[in-house]
Amino acid sequence: MRSVMVQIPNTPTSADVARLAGVSRATVSYVLNNTSAVRISEPTRRRVHEAARELGYVPHAAARSLRAGHSRMVLMPAPAIPVGPLYSRFLNELQWALGRLDYTVVQYGSVGLEGDEAARAWAELRPVAVLVPGAELGPEGVQVLKRSGARAVVTLGPGRVEGAHALLMDQATVGHCAGAHLYERGRRRIGVVVPGEAGLEAFSRPRLAGVRQALHGTDATVTELPLDYTEEAAARLVAARLVAARLGAGRREWDLDAVFAYNDEYAMLLLRALQDEGLRVPDDVALIGADDLMLGRLLRPRLSTVHIELPSGRDLAELVDRVVRDPGGEPEVHKVLGASVVRRESS
Repeated sequence: MRSVMVQIPNTPTSADVARLAGVSRATVSYVLNNTSAVRISEPTRRRVHEAARELGYVPHAAARSLRAGHSRMVLMPAPAIPVGPLYSRFLNELQWALGRLDYTVVQYGSVGLEGDEAARAWAELRPVAVLVPGAELGPEGVQVLKRSGARAVVTLGPGRVEGAHALLMDQATVGHCAGAHLYERGRRRIGVVVPGEAGLEAFSRPRLAGVRQALHGTDATVTELPLDYTEEAAARLVAARLVAARLGAGRREWDLDAVFAYNDEYAMLLLRALQDEGLRVPDDVALIGADDLMLGRLLRPRLSTVHIELPSGRDLAELVDRVVRDPGGEPEVHKVLGASVVRRESS
């Protein structure tokens, strides 16, 4: 039996690109690493890129990191909870903006890891920056990341962590807007949906607290409404709070006259369950969600909502780049979450 020798082609190098383009290896490095300190003519840039494409050459990230003294990797822990369209758009914009600044964004699935243990796992990859959205991270974890070479550690959440830059997202503002709106509409028996999904407490509890703050000192009452994200759970919740109507034989009404449903998705669940029981929105029960999803505008009645302004992905990318270039400054703290009511037919 004859053996067949398969020749594996050599991996192209920057020297091969330089020979084919007729330039020096230094020029290849400047062009492919987007170095702005050296001026390279546009025809030369095109020749280098064409030669790299023809040979199938790509720069070696590890080698580039060694030359620069740090990596270009920005690590983001993968969210442990489902994220909605609003947050997904923010992440997409952020990744695009970081890519334009020549960073590589890596999402790390750290299921089962929390706090400082998670920080040690992230540090093993030697990222130049870590963005921690809504996850718990203590001062020790921040120091672990910095000792491993992370120049920028940025948290996105309701509070700040010592040693880290912080984008503060006060979820209580969302609840405050919703509660104040319902009160202004004449509602006094107000329910607040608290999702049963694990991991949402960091959002739902502050939103509930925001409603309580808005109604503090008034004649309104606030009722907490635990709710799982299923049609069956919404139907049970509505049925359990039905009472005999004060007026009208054989008719029933709800014991609450308004609900802030945590977000638009839970509001849609509740809207259908209320309508299935013959309750009228907003005549019998006013309803408001949050996130301002397009689908909420297509419902009948159209869904009132709290429009949330997340930070700009471009602004966050520029913050990361600024701190990577000059990591010695004091941690920056920015309040970035804005909220405003969009009044539609459901309230």
